[in-house]
Amino acid sequence: MPWFFTDVEINSNIFNIEGETARHISKSLRMKRGEELTLISPAGVQHDCEIEGFFDDVVSVGVRKSYPCLNEPETNATLYQALPKGDKMELIIQKCVELGITKIVPVISARCVSRPDEKSLKKKLVRWNKIAKEAAQQSRRGIVPEVARAVSFKEAVKSSQENDVNLLFYELGGKSIKTILKSKPRKVGFFVGSEGGFEEKEVELALDNGIQTATLGKRILRAETAPIAALSVIMYELNEMDNISTTGKEFEYDRNNLCIEN
Repeated sequence: MPWFFTDVEINSNIFNIEGETARHISKSLRMKRGEELTLISPAGVQHDCEIEGFFDDVVSVGVRKSYPCLNEPETNATLYQALPKGDKMELIIQKCVELGITKIVPVISARCVSRPDEKSLKKKLVRWNKIAKEAAQQSRRGIVPEVARAVSFKEAVKSSQENDVNLLFYELGGKSIKTILKSKPRKVGFFVGSEGGFEEKEVELALDNGIQTATLGKRILRAETAPIAALSVIMYELNEMDNISTTGKEFEYDRNNLCIEN
C-alpha cells in the first residue's frame, strides 16, 4: 500500500490530497478510484484511506481507519555527521532514515574536504530533506526525520548535550557500543567523521563535554559506511531491530470533525 505524509492533521473522514503528492498518485502511480493508500499526519497518526475520486490536481480520499503509527523506534537517535566528499551524504541520509534515525545534523569539522558555501548548503539542505522524506515513505516511517542546517563541530558538541548519551566514533579506539549503551538510554547522539576522521583537539573537546569515544572494531570503515554501521549496532543494542508493530487504538470522527480516540 503506497505511503505518504501530510503537512496538516486529518480531522475528518474525507481528506483532499493536493500538490506534488496528488500528482504522484494520479500521474506517476496511476492509481484508480477504490485503491487504498496510507497517509501519515504530522502527529504521527496513521490513516488507512481509499481513493474516492480525482479533481484536477486533487485526490480525494475516504479515511477508513486512524490510529497511532507504531513503526517508530522508542530510541531518539541523532547523527552528527561530518560532511563527506561528493554525494556520500545522500546515501548516509537515505540509509539512516530507513534504519530509524530521528535527526541528522551535518557538521563541518576540521578535516572536512567538502566545504560548500552558504548558498550551496541551502540547496543541498533542500535536497537532503527531500531524500529523507522519500526514504521515510519507502520504509514506512511514522515521521520524516529532519536534516538540520550544517553547524561547526563546537556547535554540534553543544547541541548534543540534550541527549542522554553521546558517542564519538574514533579510529584510534574507544569503548564498545554495548558498554556505552548498557544503561539503555532513550536519547542517543553519535558523531561520525569525514574521510579524515576527527582531529585530536576535537576529540578532547568532545571528551571534556561528556561525549564518549566508541569503536566499530579494528577495520577502518569508509565515511559513508561508518554511520550506517553505527546506527545499526545502536538500534540492535537498544532492542529496536526486533520490535513487532501491531495496530494501535483506532479513532472515530464526530460531526464537528474532531478526532476522538476509541
